[in-house]
Amino acid sequence: MARASLGYSPPPLSYFRHVSNLHNYTRLASSSTFHVSSAADPMAHPSLETLGGARDLFLPALSSLTRPYNPFPIIGSNRHVETIFASFYRSTPDVRLRRECLRTTDDGAVSLDWVSRDDRLLPPDSPLLILLPGLTGGSDDSYVRHMLVRARSKGWRVVVFNSRGCGGSPVTTPQFYSASFLGDMREVVAHVGNRYPKANLYAVGWSLGANILVRYLGQESHACRLSGAVSLCNPFNLVIADEDFRKGFNIVYDKALASALSKIFKKHALLFEDMGGDFNIPLAANAKSVREFDDGLTRVSFGFKSVDDYYSNSSSSNSIKDVCIPLLCIQAGNDPIAPNRGIPREDIKDNPNCMLIVTPKGGHLGWVAGPEAPFGAPWTDPVVMDFLQHLERGKSGALSSSNSESEQRRLEGLHQLEV
Repeated sequence: MARASLGYSPPPLSYFRHVSNLHNYTRLASSSTFHVSSAADPMAHPSLETLGGARDLFLPALSSLTRPYNPFPIIGSNRHVETIFASFYRSTPDVRLRRECLRTTDDGAVSLDWVSRDDRLLPPDSPLLILLPGLTGGSDDSYVRHMLVRARSKGWRVVVFNSRGCGGSPVTTPQFYSASFLGDMREVVAHVGNRYPKANLYAVGWSLGANILVRYLGQESHACRLSGAVSLCNPFNLVIADEDFRKGFNIVYDKALASALSKIFKKHALLFEDMGGDFNIPLAANAKSVREFDDGLTRVSFGFKSVDDYYSNSSSSNSIKDVCIPLLCIQAGNDPIAPNRGIPREDIKDNPNCMLIVTPKGGHLGWVAGPEAPFGAPWTDPVVMDFLQHLERGKSGALSSSNSESEQRRLEGLHQLEV
């Protein structure tokens, strides 16, 4: 979810700075009580739920999971406070980006934001990370920027995939993006892979971006060009997410996202003039909920009979069983937008490529915890980076071993020729 007006004024920043100073003092005072498992027998802290067919394979590489998940005081005590705080008050790192507009095969367009000058500064075989923001999100969102900066500091090449109409990306045809449409994702992966053929490709997605990413992994299955992926605060089951989205305080998020979608739509309304069929353009332009927007525009654009049909067939929970590359899923148990009950735990357990981490708190795109809380990077970022670097080391090690074997065979051949 991108930062959007939620219809009220949040507390002033000075209030949270005061809370932050108090927490830093208590954190230093109690740091000696943290539990750390031995390297020989790594185990996740009991405050975290960890499971999956690949749990025992990946867990040793995620050393930070041996420490308890400590939500930031006051902010982390309520899922809505944490979600809103992260949206409004989390810092946004300043990064100079270079935009590339990619024309798709259907004459649409998406925007790829690369770190400026990385094409000259980084070697061509540097690991490449594709970032997929949440609904209406883009490269300006704080959680995207923090992940970008962390990966770049480790020598990774990073590109943000801004979907049609998002992050200032142009809309050139009467079609936006959706949870069901994977065409743009396939073209982006192919494009960056062809540009850097020596690099291993990885992806991280948040919220709706995570849903699209996991569906892509399942659809591509054994043919997937990615070497690994991370899904964060994924709604997974869109039918369940839609049910919860229309309850209680969640209505505030629903209205904010609907407003953001309608705003994007109105900028490009002329493309949709005189659209026939089941399109309801006035409903989409004045949507009071995401469901209304999807009913008026999205489900019709992508050929679904109803909104429920669209949600049911676009849920990434259906794709987990077909994922054939390493996948780490991180969820917050109290996420108001990606419900805990929608997580496909059994399919994750049964898949030898998947691991799930569920934190007790975190809200949606929040995770205000860890050494950089409350204004810095989310608690998840170091975990994500540890996972990705673990996969890259394995890839590099396998390549090095393969090259050594090839060289050995070459030398043996030369020796035979000499004899």
